[in-house]
Amino acid sequence: MATFLPAQNKAQLAEHIRQRLVDEAVQSMAALLVTVELHLTTLSRDVASVAAPQLLRETWTLYQNQEKLWLEGTAKAWRAALKPDVPRPSGLPLSTTLELVSTETVENQILASRIALSVMEVAASEVNGLRKRLKSLNPQQELSAQDIVHPEVLALAMVEQWVACGLSLESWQLINSVVQQHINAEWRQIYARCNAELVEQGVMPVIAAEARAQPKPAARSYGQAELAAAPTQGAPDIPSLGAPGWPVLTGDSAPQGDAREMGVLDRVGRLMTSLVPVQNFAAAFRSSPSQRLMTALAHRPLPAEAWGGDSAGQVLPEVLVQQVAQMAGDLQQKSVELKKLAQNDNEKAIIELITLMFQSILQEDRIPPGIRVWFARLQMPVLSLALTDPNFFNRQDHPARLLIDHMGSCVLGFDASAVNSDDLAAEIKRVVQVIEQYPEVGERVYQRVYEEFKEFLKSFLTQKTAIQKVVGVAQQVEQKETLAIQCTIELRNQIKEMPVRDGIRDFLYKVWSEVIAVASMRQGGQHETTLALKKTATDLIWAASAKPDRADRARVIADLPVLLQSLRYGMSLLALSGAVQDGHVKVISDILADAFMSKTPAIDLEEIQAMAERLAHLEDYFSNDGAEELPLDAQSIEDLLDIDTSDLEVVTSGGTEANPVMMAWAQNLSLGAWFALDFLGQSFQIQYVWRSPLGHLHLFSSFVGRSYLIQTTRLAAYLQDGMLRPQEEVSLTVRATCDAMAKLEANPALLLA
Repeated sequence: MATFLPAQNKAQLAEHIRQRLVDEAVQSMAALLVTVELHLTTLSRDVASVAAPQLLRETWTLYQNQEKLWLEGTAKAWRAALKPDVPRPSGLPLSTTLELVSTETVENQILASRIALSVMEVAASEVNGLRKRLKSLNPQQELSAQDIVHPEVLALAMVEQWVACGLSLESWQLINSVVQQHINAEWRQIYARCNAELVEQGVMPVIAAEARAQPKPAARSYGQAELAAAPTQGAPDIPSLGAPGWPVLTGDSAPQGDAREMGVLDRVGRLMTSLVPVQNFAAAFRSSPSQRLMTALAHRPLPAEAWGGDSAGQVLPEVLVQQVAQMAGDLQQKSVELKKLAQNDNEKAIIELITLMFQSILQEDRIPPGIRVWFARLQMPVLSLALTDPNFFNRQDHPARLLIDHMGSCVLGFDASAVNSDDLAAEIKRVVQVIEQYPEVGERVYQRVYEEFKEFLKSFLTQKTAIQKVVGVAQQVEQKETLAIQCTIELRNQIKEMPVRDGIRDFLYKVWSEVIAVASMRQGGQHETTLALKKTATDLIWAASAKPDRADRARVIADLPVLLQSLRYGMSLLALSGAVQDGHVKVISDILADAFMSKTPAIDLEEIQAMAERLAHLEDYFSNDGAEELPLDAQSIEDLLDIDTSDLEVVTSGGTEANPVMMAWAQNLSLGAWFALDFLGQSFQIQYVWRSPLGHLHLFSSFVGRSYLIQTTRLAAYLQDGMLRPQEEVSLTVRATCDAMAKLEANPALLLA
């Protein structure tokens, strides 16, 4: 056993194991470089499938020059971490006080925490085993937070050195999946081999099981400093009454839930006044809540081990229902105890209001009991927040409320059994554990985990193969149609002052802009074929202009076969029939012949060259703004992309022209929300699963696997006319607050009981 090793040998063994960990991590990263290179190469060959092709091009070019520096920098940082007396040059401060750190540092740490969390999901026993064995070699000293044994320390160095090489965190997302897959497998083996060597040396051959077998890696996801530095994002332009995305309206069109909950604190204040003389209830928040109350909240023990234990997902539903009932009782008793610690009636009122709100949530049978377990664990952290932040009650866009509402909307579907998912439950569990770890940070921790929950939904809601297929198609459709529209706009701007014949203008606008768009979508804007087709546009303009010079006429005659061949090839990309192509070629040929006889001024070659240069980099000038409806339907998608659209409905009709408020609502719907859709004389139950990168297209999915693709303008029209209705007219927290207020107004004595 390690106990019998001399102290010097223990220290040397611990140093050796950490060195081995770093050496093997460096070797693993060297192999990772090849994996990343192959991945970026594959993406560059199919650039149409990438949401940000310009970012891909920049990342691929820079990575080729910097990959060795990334490896060397990371290896150097890891080896520096082996020296315990050398402070880290970057990263988060170790202090538990709130300190300002740079946004870059915060974002690096968050990304590293996500990477480490994924590693812990597959290698928790190996990582924790190595930590315990190293700790046993020096029981008098705790492992430093900067110890290289922690996966987050390894991951942070990789992220920081990536950025140090000039690569961005946005570009990291292009490689994140392959990096995570690689290190999950490799690091697990590395930790296992280090453990095996320590076991051979007699260091803790057996590690006793703890009460909770699974650690809580999320607890290391954040430091208080980074949460303090993280900016609290302002309210969205159209704040919602929960995840369905109800806009804040005025007058008769305002949703009923908005008015019912308006001025919660003032209404509680009036109830308080009817019981005891209370002056200016809301002003009580200007003083901090009692220290003993906040201390009791900060050190609250869990009422029962069954509260969201790691086996919760495997417990029978009826047992989970019993657990929820038990938890509700425990929380009620805890609230009674907390009221005894309150220093004034205002604090008692807040405790009672939060208690009644969560009782309402826990009684919502449409939320699966396994999820309600985790909602219950939010009651005490939310109470801590409400005691110090009155905005929780009166701001419908408060991050804590948006988080609870959004999580609720994802599971308050038409059929709880159909929407239940281990992945969704695991993410809600992770969110709650992070909040439990840092309740005193307040609004910032809710804002942070809310943003992460929304990012999780983007992948979770599209993980089914059928939906992934539709999403891939929809992205191509949006890219193609948007490219065609903006290419037409660019061509119009470029030649509006040029003496170009109307026939050539029409061909460029109606045909060739589509050709360039399809080529760019399939092969990328900078592919040699696409560049050649872009050049064909300027060659055609020049060839069709006046040719008073004999040399210019000879050049046109010499280049004409190649020009016509390129035109034919481009039109074939659009699947135009031979007869249609012949018609376009005849018009163009007649214009070219007439150009030889024209006496009008010729187009300056410098103008042609400038236009050719701009067309070559056309994508750099595109804008994603605007809500113009794209000309698409299921048949055109099937013809253009050669895919089966039998499970896809493209909603292209119905609804009246939407007003600006409804347009804003349509653009701010929350992923995961459930709706009722009236379409083709039937009503369908659907979930909002995807918004396109450019924001033009929206995808909804039904339980039976059918998908509905709809554009923003049409979506807004359906919302306005009630043809698309949120499943929940008011959000979870609004409804819970209204229920609580109804109980209090029926029995005001509950406030001070």
